[in-house]
Amino acid sequence: MGKDWDKNGDLYDIIIIGGGPAGLTAGIYSARAKMKTLLLEKMMVGGQAAITETIENYPGFPEGIAGPELTERMREQAAKFGVDFFDAEVKKIRDQAFETGRGFAVSTDQEEYSALALIAATGAQPSSLGIPGEKRLTGKGVSYCATCDGPFFRDQDIVVAGGGDTAVEEALFLTKFGKKVSLVHRRDRLRATKILQERASANPKIEFVWDSVLTEVMGDNNVEGVKVKNVKTEKEREIAAKGVFVFVGIVPNTEFLKDLVEMDESGYIITDENMQTRQEGIFACGDARKKLLRQVVTACGEGATAAFSAQHYIEELKGIAYK
Repeated sequence: MGKDWDKNGDLYDIIIIGGGPAGLTAGIYSARAKMKTLLLEKMMVGGQAAITETIENYPGFPEGIAGPELTERMREQAAKFGVDFFDAEVKKIRDQAFETGRGFAVSTDQEEYSALALIAATGAQPSSLGIPGEKRLTGKGVSYCATCDGPFFRDQDIVVAGGGDTAVEEALFLTKFGKKVSLVHRRDRLRATKILQERASANPKIEFVWDSVLTEVMGDNNVEGVKVKNVKTEKEREIAAKGVFVFVGIVPNTEFLKDLVEMDESGYIITDENMQTRQEGIFACGDARKKLLRQVVTACGEGATAAFSAQHYIEELKGIAYK
């Protein structure tokens, strides 16, 4: 039936796919429970949290903590307990039988790994607007990360698209660099939390462009401005800018799992309260999971639950579960 779990050094108990707060917390809990654990991350460990300037609502840090610092602490803690880290992008997952029962083979862009259980903590990535000029000028003035690219636009005019927490937080951050930040939102009020709305309204560098959407990013080799259409009057105008930052939602990184687990219409993974998917042995947590609130603190809680559930699943497979 395949390799026995205790005779093959290459077989992991748990493979965690994704290295954001959910995946890192899952790693801490699984490795601490003496599960042989591998964490695969295609980009940088820390996920979206690692490119967040300040996280001010994570418990225990009343003054806030820099996203890179928080996630690096998580990574160090996971490594301390014995999590193996590899930089690789998962391409495909297939069922694999072991003497203990069901398992999985995870194919990456480098090699293949095997495990008895998987935890999908793949997170999500920013949505694009899909308008003319956006893709062509990405990296040439169009950006989806203010922390990454904000310093390139010192004393320049900047446009931000969106009205949620992320858009407003990033707009506030960009005022540290830009001369003026035009916040374009399709409605006449922000969707962001009250405290962020108050901060944005009080910031003299932020100008609100209500009831409007971006229809084109202009420029030849670099961004020179945008076209904006009022959704009520249908009137279109141009706004000069050197930087355009887009924060209009996120898309879950779950494409490679579509034939294995149940998802909603947007691609978010559906689980029960124990983070179990419909596929036995596959658990999910963090921003890739269908849920109400996407925050670092909820991701960590789900990561811990997913690891605990996976641990019990594996102990049942091995016949060592505590009865």
